[in-house]
Amino acid sequence: MRRLWAAVLCGYLALGATLQELPGYLTGTFAAGPAITGLTVGAAFAATAVTRPFAGRAGDAGLARLVVMTGGALTAVAALGHLLAGNVVVLLVARLVMGAGEGALFSAALPWVLSRAPAGLRGRVTGWFGLSMWGGLACGPLLAVGFHELGGSTAVWWLVLALPLASTALVATTPRATGERTRLRPTSWRDLVPRGVGATGTCLGFAAYGYGTLTALLVLHLTVDGIGGENLGLAVFSVAFLVVRAAGSPLVDRLGGVRVAQAVLVVEAAGLVLLATAATSAVALAGAAVTGAGLSLIFPSTATVTLGRTGALRPGVAVGAITSCWDLGILAAGPLGGLVADRYGYRPAFLVAAGVALAAFALTATLTVPGRTGRRSGVSR
Repeated sequence: MRRLWAAVLCGYLALGATLQELPGYLTGTFAAGPAITGLTVGAAFAATAVTRPFAGRAGDAGLARLVVMTGGALTAVAALGHLLAGNVVVLLVARLVMGAGEGALFSAALPWVLSRAPAGLRGRVTGWFGLSMWGGLACGPLLAVGFHELGGSTAVWWLVLALPLASTALVATTPRATGERTRLRPTSWRDLVPRGVGATGTCLGFAAYGYGTLTALLVLHLTVDGIGGENLGLAVFSVAFLVVRAAGSPLVDRLGGVRVAQAVLVVEAAGLVLLATAATSAVALAGAAVTGAGLSLIFPSTATVTLGRTGALRPGVAVGAITSCWDLGILAAGPLGGLVADRYGYRPAFLVAAGVALAAFALTATLTVPGRTGRRSGVSR
């Protein structure tokens, strides 16, 4: 399991590095505006959203090792595309391939892990194993800043190529899972989107809109609006995210997924408002930290509620489906946030994201588990 954790971490460090490097690279090399930048940054998450349910279903069927290795290989191919891209179109294709690889990497590994976790510990196991993905997304930008200082964008793209190669090697040396392999039937809609994931997936997707806005526009906002701290914004967000995720994951099992989701969505909205109204780098960095703290526990809390609503019969498919909603939220935030920034400025784009986070908070009122008690999922156990 430690090797799987490290393999997913390496893959998502590569993706996280591209989130830091791409905005400046696109504007400096290809003279792209905010809308094109947002679309290109978010394009990876379109392929990720499509891939996750299929990868999760294959993982449930005992094919996790093959799918995770394929994900690492696709990510490496995409990294080579970032290095060699001569125009935005090639870069967009590379982003789509990277998204497919990242989706396969995590979503096939997670059911492998959950199959060995006791039901009462799934919240913290999901949260802690999820640190491999979120930790990569959070720390990748820090690596990108360091490598850019050493050798510019070319050094960053070589780093992005090396990391998924390491990921593939780690998976190749991981012992096979002991569970039985089952034959995959022809795919139907309910094989990919089980009943009970709609409300939690929508809630997670709305929360992700704020993350997508931050990753696509924060560096440009701090630079263009003269606020400062553009090299530290994603790093501060990352540290806050990781600290709260590592320390707070047990709270999901202790307090319940709904209560935790409600609390962190309010925190996320507050952080985005701070980013929208910041006049100094100190306030902007505080906003990034608050947003990171808010987003840190939304995935394990909604995943725990989802497993309760679906009966956890197919954890890979169920969690893969809601994680696809996260990807779709990020995907929507890139171009939509870019359009708002193009027309009205960066500050209104962050205010819109705060409003979407509050809409996610309102949706938590619908998170119930069918059954005799009718009580909210994750509140009473």
